[in-house]
Amino acid sequence: MEQEGATIPQQRQVLFLLVLLGVSGTASKPQQFSVVEEMERGTFVANVAKVLGLEVGELSDRGTRVVFKGNKEYLQLNRRTGDLLLRETLDREELCGPSDPCVLPFKILLENPFQIVPAELSVLDINDHSPVFLKSEMLLKIPESALPGTVFLLENGKDLDVGSNSIQNYTISPNSLFHIQIRDNSEGKRYPELVLDETLDREKQSEVILTLTAVDGGVPPRSGTAQVRILIVDINDNAPVFAQLRYEVQIPENSPIGSKVVTVSATDLDAGNNGEISYAFLHASESIHKTFHLKEELGELYLKEKVDFESTQFYTINIQATDGGGLSAECTVIVQVIDLNDNPPELTISSLTSPIPENSPETVVAVFSVSDLDSGENGKMVCSIQDDLPFSLKPSIENYYMLVTEGALDREYKAEYNITITVMDLGFPKLKSEYNLTVFISDVNDNSPVFTQRAYTLYLQENNSPALHIGSVSASDRDSGINAKITYSLLPPETGELPIFSYISINSDNGHLYALRSLDYEAIQTFQFTVRAADGGSPSLSSQVLVQIVVQDENDNSPFVLYPLQNGTAPCNDLVPRTAEPGYLVTKVVAVDRDWGQNSWLSYQLLKATDPGLFTLWAHNGEVHTARPISDKDAIKQRLVVLVKDNGQPPLSTMATINVFLVDGFSEPYLQLPDAPKEQIQTDSLTTYLVISLTSVSFLFLASVIVFIAIRLWKRKKHTTDISRFTLNDLFPGHLVDVSRTGTLSQSYQYEVCLASSSGSNEFKFLKPVIPTLPTLEGNEDSIENGLKE
Repeated sequence: MEQEGATIPQQRQVLFLLVLLGVSGTASKPQQFSVVEEMERGTFVANVAKVLGLEVGELSDRGTRVVFKGNKEYLQLNRRTGDLLLRETLDREELCGPSDPCVLPFKILLENPFQIVPAELSVLDINDHSPVFLKSEMLLKIPESALPGTVFLLENGKDLDVGSNSIQNYTISPNSLFHIQIRDNSEGKRYPELVLDETLDREKQSEVILTLTAVDGGVPPRSGTAQVRILIVDINDNAPVFAQLRYEVQIPENSPIGSKVVTVSATDLDAGNNGEISYAFLHASESIHKTFHLKEELGELYLKEKVDFESTQFYTINIQATDGGGLSAECTVIVQVIDLNDNPPELTISSLTSPIPENSPETVVAVFSVSDLDSGENGKMVCSIQDDLPFSLKPSIENYYMLVTEGALDREYKAEYNITITVMDLGFPKLKSEYNLTVFISDVNDNSPVFTQRAYTLYLQENNSPALHIGSVSASDRDSGINAKITYSLLPPETGELPIFSYISINSDNGHLYALRSLDYEAIQTFQFTVRAADGGSPSLSSQVLVQIVVQDENDNSPFVLYPLQNGTAPCNDLVPRTAEPGYLVTKVVAVDRDWGQNSWLSYQLLKATDPGLFTLWAHNGEVHTARPISDKDAIKQRLVVLVKDNGQPPLSTMATINVFLVDGFSEPYLQLPDAPKEQIQTDSLTTYLVISLTSVSFLFLASVIVFIAIRLWKRKKHTTDISRFTLNDLFPGHLVDVSRTGTLSQSYQYEVCLASSSGSNEFKFLKPVIPTLPTLEGNEDSIENGLKE
């Protein structure tokens, strides 16, 4: 509870005015129930279903309950039978005091639909209290000069019962001097008065003691007694006179204890003891005696305890001034208590629904009432909640409100709401009360699983071990509980080309993917499949994601030499004219590697040569060039051993053998010289060798030109490959050319081989390099070798 003096912000507020006359004028007539006080707990009061005209089952279905102000629980409702029973024994005097009738207002709350039925419980009085006198002895001083018929006021008795059970009569013990007469005041209360019947003679009797009896009207009647002591004094012919008969004062309810309320004053014309005045309460209730203190000598009225406007708004105090001779006068003091804003508003929750399902339309979350014990502006209230919440307050009848949702709520956006209901009065200073509610939102399966990526690409090294964990897919679901439990599965491929279930498996709980078999990059470079993630809701929601597996290459293939062929069935020999200049292109070692990337980058190295200084080998493209001019001393047949090595880790290699013949001209007939461990030494004379060489070269040149022209004409006509010619372009597609242009195959070559038709053996007439596009060797090595053999 805190006080605020700031201006109320303009926000959603519901103004509730506790104007009792307005409320009672607009509310429906309350249902009346009654019960006798002091009845035992569980006593039957009435049947609510019959009173409201409802079926008994409706009370339970509509959540009917009984609500008293201040959360009191005087009654309990049996929803099964509709019986309204006492929850506790009621004491009418404790509940209502002297008020008659004793009415306890309450509400009967029904839901679905929401309805409030006002009702009242009347507590009927029984004669369970005897009359009592606040003072067990009363003292009267009566002058002997008092005339018969003079009336003397006596203290009245008190009876907590009301109506006919309150005090109805007073009697006095039998005597010859006095009798009792009863006077009714404007409030309907009865007061005893002592009437003098005979003239008093102090000399005969100076003191009279009587017994005053108060009798109530109950059956059987109860009674209480007090002693009246009468002192007969000398003649006093002047009674006190108050300065004013009615005093009206106002005091705030926060006045401190001991503060002066008012001073009453009376005068007496008599002298001496007969002129001395003392002040006392007259016919004062117990609450006046507890609340106020009167100084007998001075007539000053002081507070003995704090006053509360909400408990008592005003006090009527009768003060009697009595002189020393026993004459008295009375005046009335009206003390009005001024209300201060000292009571903060109170909030009482009648019903609360939590949790509430998400996506529900406007829903009643709570029903509550507000009250303020203060009055006027101090009792006017405004209710509000935070602006940033999807809730609103709707007023119901009297001081009841409903907290409702403004629309469908989304648990995934916010799973719980902390709502502070603020009730502030309009007094000064302003007081407020706050009540905190926590409303939980229950989940509905309205969100599909969402993968962390739109697509997954996983990389797998070839030659993997079976059951290898290759990666994971992951999905999340914004729902909770079983609605967020995700199960992963593989979807069958639409085309059915790849039996995906024999290659890949998935853990249904965590999305881990496993390779079921070893993969070969040269067979499968990449493939893809679809993974489905389904939640556990009902109905289940799901989503799919595409997973691509990329097989990464290992260096598991050695280079393969396309030219020269190394199968030994068709030897490949290259001819070099002796007149060739340094740098002359002799031949080219053509090789490929089935691996990919740097594993397929090839380098060439000359391991062994008949004359190491005659030829040079380019390391990156395998071209063999002459390193110097050819001399007559160089052997006719040159044998070169070339190492072809890839760039993998570890590197793999293949060796190729090249036979090169040095000739004087292409017209010289070439005879295949079989490989021998030792070459024959030429013994012919130089002149004979030159004549034979010149003739052979001329013949070979002429024959080669004729055959070459015939083959070209035939090739254009047939567009097919015969046994005397083959083109590598048909067998090896060009995608093996190194795209980085830094590897071995920066330029591809094609050789057209012309054979002499008249020769019984495979003799090369000449070799002509052309520039085709190099192919891949996947599955074609045997066909190439067979073509070369032919």
